[in-house]
Amino acid sequence: MGLKEEFEEYAEKAKTLPDNTSDTAKLILYGLYKQATVGPVNTTRPGVFNQRDRYKWDAWKAVEAKSKEEAMSDYITKVKQLQEEAADA
Repeated sequence: MGLKEEFEEYAEKAKTLPDNTSDTAKLILYGLYKQATVGPVNTTRPGVFNQRDRYKWDAWKAVEAKSKEEAMSDYITKVKQLQEEAADA
């Protein structure tokens, strides 16, 4: 299985993470997902009155130096880590 296929598999698994997964972890996954699928940030930062989208944009911006392959690999690692934490809880 190639990296892209494994990434897609873990993107599906991420949808089954428990509801109590922290917002911080969700934002990390979001940023890595966007970097892996879109590449570097290609939009302007949302305004101060749109906090939710601003946090998501910031999470994406934080990882824009990573290549798409690095982002995919880090995403897979993070999903595995969150699955293990959920299993231990």
